[in-house]
Amino acid sequence: MSLLPFLMLPLAFTLMFLGIQVAFSMMITAVLFGLMIFGDNVIYQFIDKIEDISSNFVFAAVPLFVFMGAMLEKSGIADKLFEAIHIWTRRLPGGLALATICMCIIFAASSGVIGATESVVGMLTIPIMLRYKYDKALISGSICAGGSLGTIIPPSVVAVVMGPLANVSVGDLLYGMVFPGLIMASLYLIYIFTLCVIDPSKGARIPPEPGEPAFTEKLWISTRNLLPPLFMIFAVLGSILLGWASPTEAAAIGALASVFLTLLYRRFSWSGLYEALIKTLKITSMIMTVLLAGTLFTGVFIGGGGIATANILISKAHLSPWMLLSLMMFIIFIAGFFLDWISIVLIFVPLFTPLVIAAGFDPVWFLILFLIMIQTSYLTPPMAPAIFYLRAVAPDEITIRDMYRGVTPFIVLQCLTLVIVMIFPVLVTYLPSIMLRF
Repeated sequence: MSLLPFLMLPLAFTLMFLGIQVAFSMMITAVLFGLMIFGDNVIYQFIDKIEDISSNFVFAAVPLFVFMGAMLEKSGIADKLFEAIHIWTRRLPGGLALATICMCIIFAASSGVIGATESVVGMLTIPIMLRYKYDKALISGSICAGGSLGTIIPPSVVAVVMGPLANVSVGDLLYGMVFPGLIMASLYLIYIFTLCVIDPSKGARIPPEPGEPAFTEKLWISTRNLLPPLFMIFAVLGSILLGWASPTEAAAIGALASVFLTLLYRRFSWSGLYEALIKTLKITSMIMTVLLAGTLFTGVFIGGGGIATANILISKAHLSPWMLLSLMMFIIFIAGFFLDWISIVLIFVPLFTPLVIAAGFDPVWFLILFLIMIQTSYLTPPMAPAIFYLRAVAPDEITIRDMYRGVTPFIVLQCLTLVIVMIFPVLVTYLPSIMLRF
């Protein structure tokens, strides 16, 4: 039984806390421990891992999904979506916040890129909600929680990265996250509506205005504005769920459709395309660099006997399968306070998945639970990337305290979703089992 691989985690975390970037922290740790465990032969292992990453066609979906998100920022789709949704929710308590969540659901199903969704939706909805004196905590929570739905609503860049690491079909993950994603989004909507019914000062109804469109005109506005993004969702998500295209092929379709949307809304420009390509290059380079570093790290950890030692320790601890699963969820939740999503995925997916399979759990179900816990990492300080995204577009009158206060109820709702999916695994396993019959 070798305990040496377990020293890799404290060293990597220490380097991260010292300010060294995640990718380099994991690479340095992998090289040092690889030389100690394998000697010079670790070079051959590293070459093999690099070849595995570079030849895995599934990862080609990552830049395509990122490009979709970047082009959606340029397309003007947010303005049209907000108009189409808000004309129906404006009379409801918290109608603007409800419309914000609905927009985020559609954006999440369009691209699965979280930063782009939150930035675009935040810039559009914050001024309007402030004008109608919405509670600043509710504004912050709605945008942060809604913007992070791209993790659990397919297509999801996180799922594309997670699948190959766990040796699980990305298609099964996308099928499996449909119902949990809808449950989480529904809980958000129910919470906002209930809160604003109980306390109208949080988000009052908007009074009737002169010249408000008639019912038939509302239908026309909604149809006109919703059809293009719904077509894009069908092109990407529908082609995957119906088995017409792989996630990578669907991402290519979506990337092309996002360009067509900018043309349709007359927002296309060569400078905008250039900016989207540069943004795609930067984000993809970051993701793939961290992905490579994580692969080297886990390769040394597993090769050095880390998984075998963990199995021995767990068997000696006499943990029941459910106790083991609960412990894993707790570790992921705590890690979300300090690490970004890709670090959590790269460190814990290869470590936990074999243990989960050995305990008799469905790996797809476990990975969906993992994704739900990843959701909380977007909202939990001090890392809380969703809050940083919001801070970049929010005015000074919305403070960090408002943001932390606003995201807390949504973290509770995410944990409630986790409990529901843990109690009813069929919510995850039903769609993959049905689709496998075709």
